[in-house]
Amino acid sequence: MKNTFGNSLSVTLFGESHGAAVGAVIDGLAPGIEIDGEYIRKKLLKRAPHGRISTSRHENNEYKIISGVFEGRTTGTPLTLIMENNDVRSSDYAAFRSLARPGHADYTAYCKYHGYEDYRGGGHFSGRITAPLVGAGAVVLYALEKKGIFIGTHIKSCAGITDRDFSAPQADIICLNDRIFPVLDENAGEKMKRKISLAAENHDSIGGILETVIYGLPAGIGEPWFDSLESVISHGIFGIPAVKGIEFGAGFGFSDMTGSTANDPFVYDNGKISAKTNNNGGINGGISNGMPVIFRTVVKPTPSIAIKQDTVDFIKGENAALELSGRHDPCIVHRAAAVHEAVTAFAAADMLCLRFGTDYLA
Repeated sequence: MKNTFGNSLSVTLFGESHGAAVGAVIDGLAPGIEIDGEYIRKKLLKRAPHGRISTSRHENNEYKIISGVFEGRTTGTPLTLIMENNDVRSSDYAAFRSLARPGHADYTAYCKYHGYEDYRGGGHFSGRITAPLVGAGAVVLYALEKKGIFIGTHIKSCAGITDRDFSAPQADIICLNDRIFPVLDENAGEKMKRKISLAAENHDSIGGILETVIYGLPAGIGEPWFDSLESVISHGIFGIPAVKGIEFGAGFGFSDMTGSTANDPFVYDNGKISAKTNNNGGINGGISNGMPVIFRTVVKPTPSIAIKQDTVDFIKGENAALELSGRHDPCIVHRAAAVHEAVTAFAAADMLCLRFGTDYLA
């Protein structure tokens, strides 16, 4: 089972939704990186559930770093962060152990692990595993910010409601850091929350699109072909539960453009090279060009819904019906923003360390 992402700088995830704890191990961190506990807690709070638009499962955001840190700074050895599971209701899942929840990994996990998998709460496939990922990602995000590289994610669209585009990326990222519901236009955010609440009332769920920007990434980061900056980011992002698509810059919009409109004209001003437009999302030939790296991902509606659905009993080998109970998110898009930032940080940091060495982050 492959649970590690990254080369020079890597992160490994472990644990199950209803197990004793979940956690992450970062390997390749330079020694001497400052650990800011308040910064980590703030990032975890952005991933936490809030009110009726989220699950009623409320795990606290308490974490422990049990290795790799001494006197507030990294030692250079593997950093291990763990978070205990406390608010679990495993009985919610016993009744449909052999029923394949549509949209979930129940059946595929059974096929791969021959029935030995921990199915409670989705086991290792649960979004609960993203909690230590966000905590560990905060360590890397903080180190990147010290190098002048900032990462932010907002809800670009949800339930037909659209947020405004990034206009001043660095200022927008600072704005998003102070918002639990990650939108740039708070009026649009209120409309989205009403749509999510309505879905919850109807025992249904909705998805959305997240837009992420990396600001301050120097030109020359990435490799041609299979380790392109897009490839590495996409590899990490597709590891996030419920992500089903990604596009960079104009993305699929390129299909309706001509070369003369799609190209980004370069300009030299005051000793700096930049582009007049950013249709290519800050990447040419798989390598950063110094413009903000921008990409969007689509997050599917939460598959756990309290509506009767057709399925199969994969142990008995017969058709069945399923009506879920338990605690589930009517929408995970707003909580997933913090996860996107963490994974993007690992991708960017790994590519930077490949280029400049792991001491780059120190």
